[in-house]
Amino acid sequence: MDKKKRYFPNLNGIRAIAASLVVFHHLEQAKHALHIANIYDWPIIQHAGRLGVGLFFVLSGFLITYLLLEERGRFGNVDAKKFYLRRVFRIWPIYFLIVGLSFFVFPHFPIFDYPGIEEKLTVDLPERLTLLLLVLPNYAFVLYDLPYWCAQTWSIGVEEQFYYLWPWLIKYPKKRIPILILFLALTAGLLYLGLEMADPSAETRTSMITTFLGQFRIQTMALGGLCAWLVYNDKLKFLGFIFRKDVQIVAYTILLVLFFSGVHFFGFLEVYAFFFAFFVLNVSCNPKTIVHLGHPVMDHLGKISYGLYIYHVAVIVVIINLFEMYAPGWRDAGYQVVLYAVSYIASVAVATFSFNYIEKPLLAYKDRKFGR
Repeated sequence: MDKKKRYFPNLNGIRAIAASLVVFHHLEQAKHALHIANIYDWPIIQHAGRLGVGLFFVLSGFLITYLLLEERGRFGNVDAKKFYLRRVFRIWPIYFLIVGLSFFVFPHFPIFDYPGIEEKLTVDLPERLTLLLLVLPNYAFVLYDLPYWCAQTWSIGVEEQFYYLWPWLIKYPKKRIPILILFLALTAGLLYLGLEMADPSAETRTSMITTFLGQFRIQTMALGGLCAWLVYNDKLKFLGFIFRKDVQIVAYTILLVLFFSGVHFFGFLEVYAFFFAFFVLNVSCNPKTIVHLGHPVMDHLGKISYGLYIYHVAVIVVIINLFEMYAPGWRDAGYQVVLYAVSYIASVAVATFSFNYIEKPLLAYKDRKFGR
């Protein structure tokens, strides 16, 4: 089956929403840690970061799966080596940049000060760094915690592990059961080894395992992959139903009520994932979508969203510390508004600079050398 390359509109708009949710979550989290008036305890803020990451996961699963299906359809196979090289050039450069800055640069400048940093830069340092250098930041986060400036990289680890699994399932669909068993065995074995080395108390060990499983949301990315399969194989009966205007209105109403009520229940992240999958399918594939995200600002924020996700935590810490240095005691409503505006704009500026001068040249190189 030979299919032409397909362009999906509005994906950058989805990325912009996901990144912004994470930024707002971490801004309130930082204010909370620094004893600045905050709304971090509000359920909507507590959930915003996890939901932003969940939206990223669904979108990533959708796009990666479609690209792999498309490659198999056009060329008759999946070139795993080129796939991994494309991911390396996209993900690794600024991942390693923020890790390097967090351990070797930021600690030397008071403007980056943040509570609890000292311990995370000294205790178990070789173990932390080894896991980060192996691009296993989710393991490092769970077993040893991470300096706040790069703690958000845990989700990069989960995505990378999804990439270790997914091309092989597309490449060898008849062997998906043994491939999946091998992947889960390696994942569990690595966690077991890490727990043995960290040697936490029984209670802490249970907490670590729970946290790891809570973050290891391969199923969320797989749901995005299922959406890609539906689109690629033109499952029009199903798609026609979820593309209906009345179905969109009902689904989005439920989603907004859920989100703004801040309701938390067992498995709520998976429930949200289904709504996110519905959202991704509609805005990217439905010509009659009632949500349009094609605004130039949204498009730009989506293009730089990876950098926005990577850098925003350090930027927020710097902005708060700058205000503390040059406007100590300023804590009224104006402070909150300005803090939000300056933190977001500065994060976008740093991410834009990174995209133009670091990421974009590497993206062009990877497409030229390893594209199919």
